Amino acid sequence: MKNTKKETSSSYRDSLKSMDTEEHIDLWFYRPIGYAWARLAARLGVTPNVITIASIFLGIGAGVAFYFSDLWVNIIGMLLLVWANSFDSADGQLARMTGQYSRLGRILDGLAGDFWFVTIYVAICLREIHTSDFFIAHHWAIWVLAVATGLCHAKQAAMADYYRQFHLFFLKGKDGSELENLSDLRQKYDEISWKGHFWKKLTMATYVNYTKQQEATTPAMQQLRRQLRQRFSSGVIPQRFRDDFRRMSLPLMKFTNILSFNWRVIVLFISLFLRMPWIYFVFEFTVLNALMIYMVTRHESICREMIKRLDQGYYDKD
Repeated sequence: MKNTKKETSSSYRDSLKSMDTEEHIDLWFYRPIGYAWARLAARLGVTPNVITIASIFLGIGAGVAFYFSDLWVNIIGMLLLVWANSFDSADGQLARMTGQYSRLGRILDGLAGDFWFVTIYVAICLREIHTSDFFIAHHWAIWVLAVATGLCHAKQAAMADYYRQFHLFFLKGKDGSELENLSDLRQKYDEISWKGHFWKKLTMATYVNYTKQQEATTPAMQQLRRQLRQRFSSGVIPQRFRDDFRRMSLPLMKFTNILSFNWRVIVLFISLFLRMPWIYFVFEFTVLNALMIYMVTRHESICREMIKRLDQGYYDKD
C-alpha cells in the first residue's frame, strides 16, 4: 500500500512541468484534477489532443453562457470554464506521463485558449449592447475595447509562455522545454506542401507567426541565444550560467502565472457577479498590460546582464 502511494505521488510530480513555473492555484486545484483526468485518459487510450479538443467545446460553451444576464446561467458557464481548464491541465500532464509530445499538440493547446476567449469576448460584447444603457447608445465602444483588449491578451499570454519556456530551458535543458527557434520553424514550414497538407501548413504558419512576434519583442534574449550558440556550440551550457540565470529569472515567474489563466479568470468571474462584465476588459487593458511591460523590461535587462558576463569571460573556465 505504501509503495503504491509513493509511486502515485512520484508519477504526479513527474506530470508537472516544474515547481519553478507552477502557480499556487494550479498546484492546489487544477493539477490534481488534471492528473486524475490524465490517468483516466491513459487507461482508456485517449490522446492529449482529444482532451484538448474537448476543452475547446467546454470553453466555447462557457462563453455562450456568459452572454446571458441570468447569474445562474453565468455560474454554469464558470463551471464549464473551470472544467475546460482542468482538461487544459490534463492534456499536458498526460503528454508528460506518456511521452506523447508533438508540436501539433502544443499549437492546438494554445489555440484552445484562443477559442475560449474569443467566444467570451463576443458574448460579453453582445450582452453589453443589449443590457447597458451606455453601450446600447455606443455599440462601437465595447467592440473597440474588446478588440484592443483581445490583442493585448494574446500578447500577454504569448510572452508569459515564452519566458516560462526560456526559464525551463535553463532549468531542465532542451528536452524539458518547448522553446522554439524561428529559423528552424521556417525551415519546417517550407518543407510542408499546401497540397494534401493544407491544415498542417496553416497550423504551422500560425505558429511561425506566433514565434516571430515573441522573438521581435525580445531582442536582448535573441542576442543572448545567439551568443550561447556561438560560445557553446556543443549545446552544453555551463551549470553556473544556468544557475545564475535561473536565480534572476525565478522572481519573474509569478508574473507569467498572473498573465496566464487563473487570475484573469478570477477577475472575469467577479465582474460577472457584479453584473458589469466590461470591468474584465478594463482590467486586462490596464493592470495586465502594466505587468507585461514590467516583465518584458526586466527580462530584457537580465539577458543584457548575462550577455555582459559572457563577454567578460565570466563562464569561460566552467
